[in-house]
Amino acid sequence: MPDIVLISDARVAAIPVEESGERLVDVRGRLRTDDRLADPEGAFAHLRLGLLTRLEEAQSQLPDGYRLLVVEGYRPLATQKKIFDGYSAELRALHPDMPPAELRAAASRYVSPVEIAPHTAGAAVDLTLATEDGTELDMGTRLNATPEESDGACYTDAPGLSPEARHNRKLLGVALDAAGLVNYPTEWWHWSYGDRYWALTTGAPAALYGPVSI
Repeated sequence: MPDIVLISDARVAAIPVEESGERLVDVRGRLRTDDRLADPEGAFAHLRLGLLTRLEEAQSQLPDGYRLLVVEGYRPLATQKKIFDGYSAELRALHPDMPPAELRAAASRYVSPVEIAPHTAGAAVDLTLATEDGTELDMGTRLNATPEESDGACYTDAPGLSPEARHNRKLLGVALDAAGLVNYPTEWWHWSYGDRYWALTTGAPAALYGPVSI
C-alpha cells in the first residue's frame, strides 16, 4: 500500500480553517440511517449541508438496488475525546513502551485527535452500502473495526479481501470520490468533505468547516 498521511500529521493541523458558517442538518428522511451509534440528541444523524448534498449526489450515482447507509456523522467534542482516549489506553496496554508521539500517531489510524477531528465539524461521515431492504453488503470488515481486530483489513486498499468485498468498496469509493469526498485510507467507511484532511488531500488552501455545536 502507498504511504498514508495520518490525520495526526502536522501537515493536517497546519491547514487553516475558514469557517463557512454552513449549518448542520439532519440527514434522516434524506438518506438511510442506522441507529447503532445513535445518541439521545440525534447528533449522529447531522452533517454540514454541503456534505449531505454531495452524499445525495453519490447516492444518485449508485446502481439500482444499492443504498448508502449512514452510521455516524457529527460527534460532540466530549464524545470524540472519549473515543480517542479509550483507544489510546488500549494501545498503551498493548505497547507500554511506545513513546507518546508514536502512540498518538498509532491511535490516529482509528480515531482523530480532538483538535483536528472532522466529525466534530460535521464534515465526516461513517457509512457503508446496503440493499434496498437495508441488508448491509460485505465490505470485508465490520464498520469501525480497529486495525488490531481486523489485522489491517480495515484499511481501504488492504490486500487479501474477497472479490465481493473489494467490489463493494470500489463501488462505494467511486460514487463518493466523484461527489467530491475524500477517504481516510485507514478506514474504508470514513469519508469527509470540507475538513482539514480534505483540504490537504485536494490541495484546497483552507478547510471550510471547523468544530461546531449542534
